[in-house]
Amino acid sequence: MKSFAMIPTYNEAENIPKLLKELMKIPGLHAVVVDDNSPDGTSTIVKKMRNNRIHLLLRTRDKGRGSAGIAGFKYCIKKKADFIIEMDADFSHNPKYIPSILNALKKCDVVLGSRQVKGGKQEGRPFNRRLLTYFANFYIRIVLGLKVRDCNSGFRGFRKEALEKIMRKSLSSKGPDVVQEVLYRSHLLNLKICEVPITFYERTEGASKLGLTHLWRGYTAVLKLRWLHITGNI
Repeated sequence: MKSFAMIPTYNEAENIPKLLKELMKIPGLHAVVVDDNSPDGTSTIVKKMRNNRIHLLLRTRDKGRGSAGIAGFKYCIKKKADFIIEMDADFSHNPKYIPSILNALKKCDVVLGSRQVKGGKQEGRPFNRRLLTYFANFYIRIVLGLKVRDCNSGFRGFRKEALEKIMRKSLSSKGPDVVQEVLYRSHLLNLKICEVPITFYERTEGASKLGLTHLWRGYTAVLKLRWLHITGNI
């Protein structure tokens, strides 16, 4: 079975070489870096490391976390990946959990690396961020009717067939809220969604792209997703 780790990046030069080295330790795993033309030279580093298992998708327009993820998914499907892992480059998503996600994909359509199930936890995060995560998950579950515990997890695995169903209709999210749109569509399609426990690590290198503006857009995006479903447009 062919597996790809898909990593959207912007200014991750400090993290990407270490991450790719760790990913290459997983037998047979391919990595595709989807870079939005980072000014810090992330793509230059990937070009130097590129081989038959390390791929680069360099984007110079239509930038954003949402469109980068969508482009990465399409690339993996085109490369005939059976399993696709989506993850961040900052080591908040530790590659050591990829084998357990891939193993769960043998029985599930979508697998979430979850902080909120038994065995899952967060390391290095201040109390206010943990509290925010808790209430955000509660809010999303209520508004969208989701049964999963970690609705905000960006560390996820998909079977190719499931991802093709999810993307049969165009995804509209341009920013980080693509995480909720993909999850909600998985729910509406009655795909089998599972969660495996992970430890989420606060980034130690580089700067976080998630600010208050992104968080606010995320909350309003959830309401928009619910409205699109009510009106039959998702």
